[in-house]
Amino acid sequence: MNPATASQRSHLLNRRRFLGDSGLGLGAIALTHLLGRQGLLASGVSGQDPIRPAIEPGHPYAPRPTHFPARAKNVLVIFCSGACSHLDTFDYKPELIRRHGQPMPGGDKLITFQGEQGALTRSPWGFRPRGQSGKMISDLVPHLGALADNLCFLHSMQGKTNTHGPGENYMSTGYTLDGFPSMGAWVTYALGSEDQSLPAYVAIPDPRGKPQNSVNNWAPGFLPAAFQGTDFNATKPIRNLAIPAGISPDADQATRRFLRELNEHHAERFPGDGELAARIASYELAARMQLTIPEVADLSTEPAHILRLYGADGAGDKVHDLRAAYARNCILARRLVEKGVRFVQLFNGAYQTGGEGVSNWDGHKELFQQYSVHGPVLDQPTAGLLLDLKQRGLLDETLVVWCTEFGRMPTFQKGAKGRDHNPSGFTCWMAGAGVKKGFSYGATDEFGHKAVENIVTVHDFHATILHLLGMEHERLTYYHNGLERRLTDVHGTVVREILA
Repeated sequence: MNPATASQRSHLLNRRRFLGDSGLGLGAIALTHLLGRQGLLASGVSGQDPIRPAIEPGHPYAPRPTHFPARAKNVLVIFCSGACSHLDTFDYKPELIRRHGQPMPGGDKLITFQGEQGALTRSPWGFRPRGQSGKMISDLVPHLGALADNLCFLHSMQGKTNTHGPGENYMSTGYTLDGFPSMGAWVTYALGSEDQSLPAYVAIPDPRGKPQNSVNNWAPGFLPAAFQGTDFNATKPIRNLAIPAGISPDADQATRRFLRELNEHHAERFPGDGELAARIASYELAARMQLTIPEVADLSTEPAHILRLYGADGAGDKVHDLRAAYARNCILARRLVEKGVRFVQLFNGAYQTGGEGVSNWDGHKELFQQYSVHGPVLDQPTAGLLLDLKQRGLLDETLVVWCTEFGRMPTFQKGAKGRDHNPSGFTCWMAGAGVKKGFSYGATDEFGHKAVENIVTVHDFHATILHLLGMEHERLTYYHNGLERRLTDVHGTVVREILA
């Protein structure tokens, strides 16, 4: 034996060296675990390398691994269509109150979306401190105000457009143009679903109708069609689910078995045809939904105290009826999350022309009159949803996101009693898995006109949502038209300051 080799082996087998190396190794393992939990552990590939999910065509909704350990298993987005005013809900501005009726400094002859602006105008609703955090929240949303210690506010959001359709696109897809995948489509493309008998992605339109940009808010864009959101609500469940009259359950089951055999035989003739396999998988999911959707959408089994919590039991005048209808959608959203649906997008506010007029948050002409309806419709059901998720333990693994397409001006429009569009500064909030509680991040200026502190773009917003789901937004891509496309385009930074 070589003397040097023998000496090296003797050194390696030294007891003190062995114990010392073992201790260092355990410390390294612990550090790796902590870094991995926070998503700070370097991956084995370059940060420039894309990671496209490995999707089996015949099982597009099968669960897929995250890039690193996730804080949230699923996402529930509450989208207030029509641009909910931050200045009348969550962004308290004492200077706006003090200088009510005065011209806005630097706003001389300011022309916004619908024309020239008038004077600074305080909110018609008072603000008061809420919870242990003392967060100032408007009397327009007292039930949500009572939950201030559970919410994480981002007060420095900025958009790219002051028009509703492109604004909805931007918040839902990261692009102002049509044709791009929604964030729910990206998430289900990346992660699949835990439940194979329900859609991986469900959009729940307002009972009064769809948002202004309609299905673009939950469309798959250039991603495979399997990742489009399935839209239905508690008032109008999915169409064509019922078995036709005259067909018995036994005959229906026999027909399904026969179709399955035909499909399997056909697939064997064309091995490797991904589109065919995906189409068969889609048909089979539709068949399973005939059994699962009626059950999950049947709210008759909900106890009376849950209906009261959400405000789904009230009826009578217009506001109570609208609130009860939206409340049933909130209960449906909770039931879907409970069943393991990966991404649920719940809309409050609908776009319509004629009839009853404005049914969303577009408070141009008569803000007080319009928001006196919209506020109570949103408030109790949304607060009830958060409380219900919390008491069932679902908030620990669900990221709840409240958003809108842009904010509102601190002035009233000339010749009107409402606020014009304002993408320069607005508020969104998150709650639940992975985010701080009772926390506020960023700020608008003293009047709430522009974001000035810790500005958060929509790309940053999306990057943070993906991060909480265990995904690196820069590496989640899809090759389309010669480019590696992603939800955050070529932008986006995770807002780590809000992470718990």
